Amino acid sequence: METVYFGGGTPSILSPAQITRLVRGLQSVIPFDACEEFSIEANPGTVTDSFMEAISGLQVNRLSLGMQAYQDHLLKTLGRIHSFREVQSSVKTAAEYGLTNLNLDLIFGIPGQALRDWDETLEAALSLHPVHISAYGLIPEEGTPLWDRLSRREILLPDPDLEREMYDLALNKLKNRGLEQYEISNFAAKGFECRHNIGYWTQKEYLGLGVSSASMLITEKSDTGMTCIRKTNPDKMEQYLRMVSDGGSTGPEETVTPREARFETMMLALRMNQGIRPERFMELHGLSIDFCYGKQLKKMKNSGLMQFNDGAWSLTRRGMDIQNSILVEFMEDP
Repeated sequence: METVYFGGGTPSILSPAQITRLVRGLQSVIPFDACEEFSIEANPGTVTDSFMEAISGLQVNRLSLGMQAYQDHLLKTLGRIHSFREVQSSVKTAAEYGLTNLNLDLIFGIPGQALRDWDETLEAALSLHPVHISAYGLIPEEGTPLWDRLSRREILLPDPDLEREMYDLALNKLKNRGLEQYEISNFAAKGFECRHNIGYWTQKEYLGLGVSSASMLITEKSDTGMTCIRKTNPDKMEQYLRMVSDGGSTGPEETVTPREARFETMMLALRMNQGIRPERFMELHGLSIDFCYGKQLKKMKNSGLMQFNDGAWSLTRRGMDIQNSILVEFMEDP
């Protein structure tokens, strides 16, 4: 096991005794000896001395904080209850316990967010000296208060051209401050890229434990490709506990066919600046990338949307902007 990631919820709301019991229980059945990156998510304001004291003895070596925005009124729009001062306090506390491998999650495209607000958010985040920043465009989730307010047109999303300006600002500012883009939404100092997420994007197997968690297992590899199974645990605690008591049978399963797996390789790899190497494609699927997608690759290269540099296919800057349109082209293969 190379990486562990506690998140998708708020692990930092657990008491020190609870989180210690949880991690020690996992370590008793799953060897952590080879774990190179153990990340934990936390909400600003929950990173207390007792929390840090607990996780510092559990091999945790990476902290991800949901800063989101600098301005209180934008945090309120998102339904967040923290302030930037609490982000500062959390970072300071973590550093006092030697945990400086820090990621900050930021969001642009928030209703009411001006370009200067986004610039202030980036500057505020950089003032905390993170080694990693994730900058995501806002995607409202149906059923949330934000979605309801948008549906009633009480608030409006920014113009798409403004969102593009915000993204360009992040690209330039973060690069100038030593955080290189390595994936569409992720930026890191050299050597601090998130290994766990890279595992997702390079189709490594992963095991999800807990409510709503997902797993991906490779069930067959042959000369013509690989077949995968995705499993998703129940999203209600009662159902999850019943599943565990019944012997650990999982919730819904989805079979990913070799053809679908080939497309996912392209979809995931083209999110990353490093792209996809032909030998890696062959290793995964037993077929050459030229055989499967040669026509599309040639078309995209001639259109200035893709490039073949340093032995890998990747999107150009222009291609990154219209990634979804490009991926449609790869939905057809032998």
